[in-house]
Amino acid sequence: MGIAELFGIEGKVALVTGGSRGIGLMIARGFVEAGAKVYISSRKADALEQAAAELSGTGECVAIPADLSTEDGCNELAAAVAGREPAVHILVNNAGATWGAPIAEYPASAWDRVIDTNVKGPFFLTRALLPQLRTAATADDPARVIMIGSIDGIRISEFEHYAYPASKAAIHMLARDLAHKLVRDNITVNAVAPGLFPSKMTNFLFSSDHAGEVIAQTVPMGRPGRPEDMAGIAIFLSSRAGSYLTGAVIPVDGGVSTHG
Repeated sequence: MGIAELFGIEGKVALVTGGSRGIGLMIARGFVEAGAKVYISSRKADALEQAAAELSGTGECVAIPADLSTEDGCNELAAAVAGREPAVHILVNNAGATWGAPIAEYPASAWDRVIDTNVKGPFFLTRALLPQLRTAATADDPARVIMIGSIDGIRISEFEHYAYPASKAAIHMLARDLAHKLVRDNITVNAVAPGLFPSKMTNFLFSSDHAGEVIAQTVPMGRPGRPEDMAGIAIFLSSRAGSYLTGAVIPVDGGVSTHG
């Protein structure tokens, strides 16, 4: 097998949630450029259509708006994709939410929103797409589910966003649990735990006058993540090169998680 075939995903069908911006867009763009047919979803239809139009300039990308904070929303997205594709080779559960507030003011509504979107949503969407994932799966080239976690689910965060790190630790464990349950269906499930990447959630860090100095001090590799860093790990996990890996939580963080 040649290198291009080993790391190739050309012709595969992928769904990337939260695909209109940030890490989801980085992964979707990488998939499109690698020759996959990519569906992206998010709540905001205008931004989603704009992203799909941009990505369609280099490949095939389809936008399907969805609210993945509810079971009904997950089922509706799965049905919309299933109506177009009998087989889905790759599901990237990236859509997420966060909420910051001091501990004395942290509301129950924040817990509900974050847990519903970050933990329950990936579970319900994965479950709803199991028929399409099973159809795509083979022993030599399994279907892939990639959960987007966070290093904040591995180490203690400095920020007061209590529900977020708890949700990401939960999604790491859910990935391992589903990996164990679905391995006989030839479906692998892994989690990626990003560190500092430019996104809406991290804009406040990059807007500081001292952003470069802070990043150099806090990230051992001295820089934030780049789009190709995130696209690269997702393509690896989705290709034949990653076909024997399941139940893993992979930090992509420039070494931040090595600090404990």
